[in-house]
Amino acid sequence: MNETPASLDDLELFAIVAQCASLSAAHRATRIPLPTLSRRMAALEQRLGKALFRRGPNGYALTSDGRALAAELTGLADTRHRVARWQTSGDTRAPVRITAGFWTSRFLAQRLRPKDRIWQPRFVPANTRLDMARREADIGIRNAAPDHRWLARQQLAPVEFAVYGLPGVSGFVATHPDVPSQRWLHTHHADEITATASDPRLCLDLAEAGHGKIVLPTFVGDTLATLSRQSEPILELQHEAWLVAHQDGRHDPPVRAAIDEIVSILSET
Repeated sequence: MNETPASLDDLELFAIVAQCASLSAAHRATRIPLPTLSRRMAALEQRLGKALFRRGPNGYALTSDGRALAAELTGLADTRHRVARWQTSGDTRAPVRITAGFWTSRFLAQRLRPKDRIWQPRFVPANTRLDMARREADIGIRNAAPDHRWLARQQLAPVEFAVYGLPGVSGFVATHPDVPSQRWLHTHHADEITATASDPRLCLDLAEAGHGKIVLPTFVGDTLATLSRQSEPILELQHEAWLVAHQDGRHDPPVRAAIDEIVSILSET
């Protein structure tokens, strides 16, 4: 065992891999290359002298030592965030962490206009299983109401999906079937997939270049100047949307201001 303490960066990365249960999902959450992720996890195991994962075709399953370490790291992300807030306490704009799906995050990022405000947006990955009750994020946009008593919630407009594409284009552009819209696409149109990409934004680029049609939330697709709607809303994919925040944290003035601004933007969809 290497007696040099493990770095907080490696421990935080381990916590993300543990939450995602696979390197591919952790790669999508962190944008760190797969070989780098694999190397850093192996180096962490060597440094700690313990096997943290059981590697197999179904992903990275935690060993008993891995589960124990993951439990010890609960709240690490929130600690980092609180230190960052302390470090920037002289700044008039406090960082507010927002977790949402890719398309919702993109929609918000395009509409949160730079202006004088008491908060600044910090988008964090949605495909890591962030614990809102432990304040690993300040605001979450989720497709179901939370059942934790420490979480406040506000229902938003339901989300619909439809097919979009250029006129006359056939086939579909797809990404990993790890979200409901892509599972639906792979289930119903697997033989028609003509192009794939690991990133949803690249899928949109491919669709706009005419490589195939794409399944999008209507609040995204209906605003695109390049693509037109090619189907009615897909009933199987319609779902609720909820804004979630910690019961206490929502009263923090920067978080409260962020909630009000986000709700106003999403109410326009």
